[in-house]
Amino acid sequence: MPRALLAEGPVPEVGDPASLFLELLFSAAGAGYFIYGKKQKATVPFVCGLVLMVYPYFVSSNLLLVIIGIVLMTLPYFVRL
Repeated sequence: MPRALLAEGPVPEVGDPASLFLELLFSAAGAGYFIYGKKQKATVPFVCGLVLMVYPYFVSSNLLLVIIGIVLMTLPYFVRL
């Protein structure tokens, strides 16, 4: 294929490596919480897992990613329903 045909359309912005690593880290932890909450029928880990998997798409600051991620990861430990 000619190169001009491959270059059509907007090029997605990848971001910096630190934010990609943080997104992967918190999304993987969220998947673990989600699976645990689903199997144990526990609401708090289930919801925290869903939020951990989704919120990195909406937060662009690395500092906010870390703060929100740590809060969401420790929340099931302190809140038991």
